[in-house]
Amino acid sequence: MPLYHKLGKIPQKRHTIFKKDNGDLHYEQLFGTIGFDGMSSLIYHLHRPTQIKTIEEPLDITPKAAVEYNITSRLLEGFQIRPEEDYLESRNTILFNSDVHVALAAPRSSVSDYFYKNADADELLFVHRGTGTLKTFLGEIPFEYGDYLLIPRGMIYQIEFDGADNRLLIAESYHPIYTPKRYRNWFGQHLEHSPFCERDFKLPGNLEAFDEKGEFLLKIKKQGQLHHVVYATHPFDVVGWDGYNYPYGFSIHNFEPITGRVHQPPPVHQTFETSAFVVCSFVPRLYDYHPEAIPAPYNHSNIDSDEVLYYVDGDFVSRKNIDKGYISLHPAGIPHGPHPGTYEASIGKTKTEELAVMIDTFKPLQLTQTALDIDDGKYYKSWLE
Repeated sequence: MPLYHKLGKIPQKRHTIFKKDNGDLHYEQLFGTIGFDGMSSLIYHLHRPTQIKTIEEPLDITPKAAVEYNITSRLLEGFQIRPEEDYLESRNTILFNSDVHVALAAPRSSVSDYFYKNADADELLFVHRGTGTLKTFLGEIPFEYGDYLLIPRGMIYQIEFDGADNRLLIAESYHPIYTPKRYRNWFGQHLEHSPFCERDFKLPGNLEAFDEKGEFLLKIKKQGQLHHVVYATHPFDVVGWDGYNYPYGFSIHNFEPITGRVHQPPPVHQTFETSAFVVCSFVPRLYDYHPEAIPAPYNHSNIDSDEVLYYVDGDFVSRKNIDKGYISLHPAGIPHGPHPGTYEASIGKTKTEELAVMIDTFKPLQLTQTALDIDDGKYYKSWLE
């Protein structure tokens, strides 16, 4: 997201002397992406961010494919995922390929006795249930129902939940996640026809620097392994930073839908993009206003992408027997469309209250055993008359 932001105390000039009150130096760190070519922030620490005491044996958390080659449309009942106390242990990968891992999580407890860093992937968290605060070494972001939290790879963070009833949809992207380029000008500013703009973003605030020495456990995901690394100083010792690489939040409720006289295709709902998949937000909106419009979507073939639709709330005009937390998977290679009767029943309707998140991937998705455990097993037959 090309939006400059800064917090805390920073020197007037980059890469120059920046002293603490006692005369000692702060320690500068470039937090960047894509070599030195991507977005970056300059961070100023109280202590060297390189002080490692011990590294323990890693834990292999690579997802395993129960179904590698899939052409079956499926309906996964997401709320069947049982809550777990620990945030990381609660994350259940259900669908994955080499570009993105899609997971469900129902953590009951805040992350307080360790810090987490995903060195493999950007993380996009969608908050279906729960409120709290995303705490990072670049500041804090309060979150609530309907929020997306975009956490760039390499970000050190903790999550503080206000209660025990939390439900998250998580996409781990092995490609940088941006807002759609067609909604930005050549300077990076969101254009007037964009369904959201910069003032809708939740930027980090409340930067607090911890001047503490001791043993601080940092769990780092890299190459599918969860490494346990003990640092000698508190990871949240940043006194100030500025730049373009940082976490931010965006509420799905601030997405302004694009409508038309006839049914609009899924790209009008696009909210985020990568080179390998897109994320769309389906929100309450007025239906098509041509006098003979059919509001329900037309049948379409996923020739080049798998479609994952996570149902959040409301009624879904094209689907029957759908509940909150359900996930439909429509794989590439076969057509899909509205359920029998819904196409005709949509005629004359003026609006929808549906709320959903869609992830469309350009490579086929594999299914884990967890996905099969919550699959209803009969969805692919639901179009039979």
